[in-house]
Amino acid sequence: MDQPASTQATLPPELAQAAHTLFGDRLDLAAAYAELLATDGVVRGLIGPREAPRIWERHLLNCAAMAERIPDGASVLDVGSGAGLPGLVLAIARPDLTVTLVEPLARRTAFLVEAVQQLGLTKAVRVFRGRAEEAAAGTRDSAPLSADIVTARAVAALDRLAAWCLPLAVPGGRLVALKGASAAEEIAEHTEAVSRLGGGEPELHQCGVGVIDPPATVVEVVRERVVGPVRKKSPKRSRGGRHRGGQGRGR
Repeated sequence: MDQPASTQATLPPELAQAAHTLFGDRLDLAAAYAELLATDGVVRGLIGPREAPRIWERHLLNCAAMAERIPDGASVLDVGSGAGLPGLVLAIARPDLTVTLVEPLARRTAFLVEAVQQLGLTKAVRVFRGRAEEAAAGTRDSAPLSADIVTARAVAALDRLAAWCLPLAVPGGRLVALKGASAAEEIAEHTEAVSRLGGGEPELHQCGVGVIDPPATVVEVVRERVVGPVRKKSPKRSRGGRHRGGQGRGR
């Protein structure tokens, strides 16, 4: 397959000011990542060919705008990272962060490992191949993971997202999810489910106001309580020690 032209990832002049604001002196690094997405990312099927010319507008700037909701020096876990969105963008925009990219698919994690190396981010970014549940529980080769901030972008509806992400947040930590136009509806529909999972009331924030148009829509949930796994109830026993409704074994 022919390599796509890297000119597809060129920063459009009308977005230059926003990119400078969000990436500062690491704009060249962001441009190198944009080129990776528009070339290897397209070849490997991580980014659609039609997305390549819109990488800055639809992907990099939106993800970078989320950084305003993340405190200085925070640890970040990016669930379902895919091509590194938003986790790798946040690591580029915010060198003070330590970021772990959580992704179960081998072809995606291979791309992420190579991208981290090529961009010179190996000290700040690591890649974990596995599902969110495996990251939270730990594996034979890895201790359980947790972070101050857990991010996600276009992964799932808020109830499922909270089930996967809140166990990865430290108590008092936050899920910071990049959402679309239906964010308010998701909050209304899933607030009760989020509460059962130990989360506080979801909050809606607009990021990058005055910098990007439209601003990025973010839903935040604080992990207020640690909720253990639901255990199946054992059958009730009668006073005689036998299971109710069942027949005792004969001698």
